[in-house]
Order: sequence, then structure tokens, then C-alpha cells
Amino acid sequence: MSNDDAILIAKNVTKYFGGLVALDNVSIEVKKYSLTLLIGPNGAGKTTLINVCTGVLKPEKGIIIFDGKDITGYPPHKVYSLGFTRTFQIPQPFKSLTVLENVLAAIRSRGENPLEALRRSSWIRNEYENIEKAFRILKIVGLDRYWDWEAYKLGAGQLKMLEIARSLAAGAKLLALDEPIGGTDPSYANSIFENIRRIKLDAKISFLVIEHRIDIALKYADYVYVMDRGRVIAEGTPSEVLKNPKVAEVYLG
Repeated sequence: MSNDDAILIAKNVTKYFGGLVALDNVSIEVKKYSLTLLIGPNGAGKTTLINVCTGVLKPEKGIIIFDGKDITGYPPHKVYSLGFTRTFQIPQPFKSLTVLENVLAAIRSRGENPLEALRRSSWIRNEYENIEKAFRILKIVGLDRYWDWEAYKLGAGQLKMLEIARSLAAGAKLLALDEPIGGTDPSYANSIFENIRRIKLDAKISFLVIEHRIDIALKYADYVYVMDRGRVIAEGTPSEVLKNPKVAEVYLG
């Protein structure tokens, strides 16, 4: 995988928690406009790696390059502002707000600027533009029919799509998803990944996805990294990973 094609490069990332080595010289790349899957058993270090890459945790050593920029040690809000966003296993929308309002909350408004706020004609026009943008995003994620629903009325899978919509509204270039089909109806799981693949193409963004349901997720991935005990033990296309004896050993024992 050429570095020129990578939106994210993590090189030799190491992280300790006390005497525990959570990440041991981990290196991964996420290609632009790809769906890269991160799999492995519980405790493998997957979420810790995402936390380091997004600035929630600082590595003991190693570097993180995002979109050609060294972001090692950047705080989460700065990483977010550059276009590297994430979702969590449990969606965290503003439950009492509507679907549309949730998306609008993620879009920067000129009215938030004290100087712009005095020029009403400027920020009012901007608000209309933001509403149009929010509706375009809701259409991309398949929630445009539910724009006036309060978020608490959505199902688990729809809440995952709302999280993606908010990331798109914030200008995401790379979106890290932590178990996007966790807690959802199994019959809806495939459609979530189908939506993610479609969003990847329509919105021209990249995805780094942690998922335990590899029986469902693998067929949608462009590239896969397998972690175990803080290390990357295998990588490649889904078919290459499935044939790797180390992967079989980790999952089957």
C-alpha cells in the first residue's frame, strides 16, 4: 500500500497501561476511500489503537500521520477539526433533538461568531445553506424520511447512521467506527454495512471499522488488519486473512 494513497498511517505505535503493554509496535495504514477493517478478540488493543490515533490517548512511542500531517499527541478536538472523527459502541446523539437538529449541531454556523452574529443577513443565509447541507447528508445515510423525528425514537441501526451523518456534517475525511452493528438486529446488520459501503462512495470518505461480527463484516472490507495481544498478527484482503493460519488459531484456538 503506497503512503501517497494513505489517509492514515500509524507507525510503530506503543502504549502501556502500567505494566501492561496494550499496543506493541503496531503499524497500520488506511487507504483513501477504503473500508479498512480492524478485527481481533477482546483485549487485542483495537479500541486502544483508535484512541491513540484520535488523540484520546498519547502513545509512549510511534507516530500518527493523518492526511499527510503528523498529528501525534494532538488533542481530540484538534484531530476532529482536521477531519478524523469517530463513533462509539453506544451512539451518543442529543436524544431530545430531532434528527435534523442533531446533524445541524455538527455543522459550523457563522452565527456562532460574535462579529458575524451582528450581520443578520449573512448568518441567516448561512443557516439556510446548512439546512440544505443537512438534508443532503440525511439522504446519503438514508434518514431523510425521519428528519423531524426526535433521536430517541430511532432504532439502534438508525442511531448508528445518525452518528455517521453527524460526522459527515463535521467534515469527516476518515471515520472510525467502533462496532457499527453491535446491539443491532442481525437482520439489519448487512444493510448497515451496505450503507457504509455506499456512503464511502457517495461522500468520498474513508472508514476504519472495528467489528467482532467478522462473518458479516469481512465481505464488505477492502483491507483487513488482525490484532491479538496488542500486536498486528496478520493483514491483507479478506480472502488472504481468512486463509492465514494465525487468524484461525486466534479465533478457533
